[in-house]
Amino acid sequence: MAFAWLPGALADIARGAATTVLLIAVTTLAGTLLSILGAAGRRNGPALLRHAIGWYVEIIRNTPFLVQLFFIFFGLPSLGIRLDPLLAAIVAMTLNMAAYTIEIVGAGLDAVPAGQTEAALSLGLRPRQVFIKIVLPQALKVIYPALTSQIVIMMLESAVVSQIAVRELTYEADMLQARTFRSFETYLVVTIVYLALSMALRRLLVSGGRRVLGAGVS
Repeated sequence: MAFAWLPGALADIARGAATTVLLIAVTTLAGTLLSILGAAGRRNGPALLRHAIGWYVEIIRNTPFLVQLFFIFFGLPSLGIRLDPLLAAIVAMTLNMAAYTIEIVGAGLDAVPAGQTEAALSLGLRPRQVFIKIVLPQALKVIYPALTSQIVIMMLESAVVSQIAVRELTYEADMLQARTFRSFETYLVVTIVYLALSMALRRLLVSGGRRVLGAGVS
């Protein structure tokens, strides 16, 4: 094995890792918000909205992420909608993550006893207040481990967006091995970087969850 090329490649690897972090940060915020709205709409919205969300979840969960990405980046221009690679990647990742986390958040909402909602309504709280202040915090605490795992999985799946030339970690690795012809060493280093990012992200999410949701989050 030879790593003489590594010092000169650290800037490229760091740039790719930073783009990966940016992708998952934006996707986590947007995807989680969409999943909360989607889970609530699927349970309390009008019939048309419930069916629309249900079809969205089924379509996204039963088609490959790569196909979804290509549809957004290569297919939408046929309809006059052109997105740059980074924005297309964010949209595809957000839509994919939201479809999975709608089911996760929905399971948490179902786990909150209905009696708590009825009691809060009887005290004069509005339905929106009941959902935000009583139901949602308890639901998030129940499903937080599954939500954390889904976020980490989504970060690892972000490697796919290198196929549309987003300069994230895998894209930089491909360029490095093409220049150095050291495929084993290049992907070994990138694997270690992904492992470090995954462990750091999981610890960050668990620490943040404990601060926001209280003890018991793992």
